[in-house]
Amino acid sequence: MKKVSLAVLISLSALTGAAYAQSDNGIMMSTDPAKAADVEQRAQDLQARQQAMPQPSEAPMKHHKKGGHPHHKAPPKSEQ
Repeated sequence: MKKVSLAVLISLSALTGAAYAQSDNGIMMSTDPAKAADVEQRAQDLQARQQAMPQPSEAPMKHHKKGGHPHHKAPPKSEQ
């Protein structure tokens, strides 16, 4: 029962956050051609800048491995 109530609580929190983010008046409709041209120019500049940056898939990924130490200690050698 605790898992179900926790899942419901998390879901409601996510929905509340999404509703709050949508209520922000950050997106506005405009029919002004100058504003539209400015937005298009910014989008083209951003796209050109992103294409000029090196892509992560081009650079090889380096894997860090631990330096070959054994996981278990070797048993002490007895002298005979």
